[in-house]
Amino acid sequence: MRPGGEPVTLGGMSSVAVRRVDGEFRRRLTAAFSWQTDRGVSSSYADVTGWWRDPDLIRELGPALVGLYAEAPTVVLGPVSRGALVGALTAASLGVGFVEVRKDDGQAIDSDRWVKRTTGPDYQDRHLVFGFRRELIKAGDRVLMVDDWADTGATARVVRELVDACGAHWIGAACIVDALTDTRLRHELPLRALLDVRAL
Repeated sequence: MRPGGEPVTLGGMSSVAVRRVDGEFRRRLTAAFSWQTDRGVSSSYADVTGWWRDPDLIRELGPALVGLYAEAPTVVLGPVSRGALVGALTAASLGVGFVEVRKDDGQAIDSDRWVKRTTGPDYQDRHLVFGFRRELIKAGDRVLMVDDWADTGATARVVRELVDACGAHWIGAACIVDALTDTRLRHELPLRALLDVRAL
C-alpha cells in the first residue's frame, strides 16, 4: 500500500495532496531500522541503512515526507549527507528542483556567491558552517527542508536562516525521525516527522 492511501487534495495552486502516513508504512520503517552497539559498550548508534536497501521504502519516502505539509514547495533543500539523499528522493517525487546544503564548504572563486551560516551546537556539540550558492534559491521560492533525523534542531534552524536570507518562503522541515531535545521547535520551525524516536 502507498504511504497514505488516497490523498486528500487541498485547493489552490500551492497545495499538494496531504497523505496520511499509514501504520503499515511506519511499521516497515521501524522494522528496517536498528540500534548498533559493541559488547561492553554502553553507547549505540542509529543504523538507518536498512531504509536505503528496501526499494519500496525509498520509493515511498519522498511522497510521505512532502505529505507532512499541505503547501507545495518549488524547491527542496537537504543538508549533507543523508539529508541530501532523502531530499533528492523527495524533490524527484514532486518533480521540483533540489539544492544540497553543503557543510564546511564554500565559494571556489570570488565571483561564486554563497550564503552561509554557523549552527548552534549539534548532537556532537559541534558548530558547523552550512551554505549553498546564492543563485540556487530565488526570492519567490517556497522551500521545504528534508532530513533523515532531527536531534537538537540546529541544522534546521540554520537552514531556515539561509532561506530567510534569500528572501524565500520557508515551509518547514520534514524528517524521518523526530528526536528533538527541545520540543518547542516542532512548532517554531515548524518540524514534522514520520516517526518519533521513542518508537525505535
